[in-house]
Amino acid sequence: MPLKKESRIRPPALTRPWGAHMSIAGGVERAVERGAKAGARAIQIFTKNNTQWKGKPIGEAEAAAFADNMARLKVAAVAAHDCYLINLAAPDPVISQKSRAAFLDEIERADLLNIPNLVFHPGSALNQSEPEGIARVAESLNWLITQRPASRVTLALETTAGQGSSLGWRFGQIAAIIERVERRERLGVCFDTCHVFAAGYPIDEPEGYERTMREFDAVIGLARLKLFHMNDSLRERGSRVDRHEHIGQGRIGLKGFRLLVNDPRFVNTPMILETPKDETGRDDIINLRRLMRLAARQVMDE
Repeated sequence: MPLKKESRIRPPALTRPWGAHMSIAGGVERAVERGAKAGARAIQIFTKNNTQWKGKPIGEAEAAAFADNMARLKVAAVAAHDCYLINLAAPDPVISQKSRAAFLDEIERADLLNIPNLVFHPGSALNQSEPEGIARVAESLNWLITQRPASRVTLALETTAGQGSSLGWRFGQIAAIIERVERRERLGVCFDTCHVFAAGYPIDEPEGYERTMREFDAVIGLARLKLFHMNDSLRERGSRVDRHEHIGQGRIGLKGFRLLVNDPRFVNTPMILETPKDETGRDDIINLRRLMRLAARQVMDE
């Protein structure tokens, strides 16, 4: 639903690495400017058009402007997100080859921009079994890491909602992929709150939240958790439907986000909004202010 506009829309004075996914329209350096305008201290970007296999190369001047803006505006680009066409689990050899080539390009672009994490969906099994799909993702990752052994980028598997044949909606699936990768130090995880909730994890109430985090730690390990995607869920817990909503206006609610932002284990972990946004950037400001007030324990449950 549309976000109810608050009377105060000044950017929040954030001290934690919080922010939002930002558009690169006009050049990647513009994403940093948009982040600063919203008060963000961290951003995620696509490094090219996210609906195309290939993108325009990033020139030295564009990369330099990107780095200059981050230093000048004190905004860290903590993650790039790969394009939505990529499926590292694809059984079709043509799609698999195109996915691997596109992912290599994503790694190179993140390295060029000094972005530490490349977030990606594990993939869709399609007409394969779950074990076959998991094996293909791991095989692709092993090949990719071999092709770029000196890369500084952490490949961060994103938790998914489990729509269709998507892999990664149970922590055990992500762990199974990681276990099959030889250079596991190159891998991390992005915890998407909407996806985890839609997959059935009860992060909207205290006991369920703590149980979920204990399971994540036991199965994957909190040390691998590189960043959060902060999204409320339009659909109910266990729906396996990926529909993002503004903070506090979905089924997770303010209570669930209060638990997360006040968890001392994640004070220094980047938290990135992927909530709906308007053209002015006001929605990001409002959502970030809402998270900040939750961290200060100033917002009552709705």
